[in-house]
Amino acid sequence: QVQLVESGGGLVQAGGSLRLSCAASGRTFSSYHMGWFRQAPGKERMFVAAISWNGGNTYYADSVQGRFTISRDNAKNTVYLQMNSLKPEDTAVYYCAAGTYWASMFPRKETSYDYWGQGTQVTVSS
Repeated sequence: QVQLVESGGGLVQAGGSLRLSCAASGRTFSSYHMGWFRQAPGKERMFVAAISWNGGNTYYADSVQGRFTISRDNAKNTVYLQMNSLKPEDTAVYYCAAGTYWASMFPRKETSYDYWGQGTQVTVSS
């Protein structure tokens, strides 16, 4: 079992930056592939970024490539999402997720992940 708690969301102006954190419980964090997803009002939850268990591989949605950076610190059981050059269309609830085998094979698929956080709201004003 892994419990995930996101933090770092808030209100920011377009062009600004935020860093989301996702703290995981348990001693096996380093064995999990981690992902970030987001859900805007009235829309489906969508993939944002993912990182392999050792940080060696990262994946991004086209819409955030070059603006967002995912990273992890296994010593702190935490995964991060650095978000720069934020746009109003980035407004959403952001969720972190943890998975094992299927997340390594299909990191962009929501169904690949076994554990989810409660989400943190990010609002970007124009």
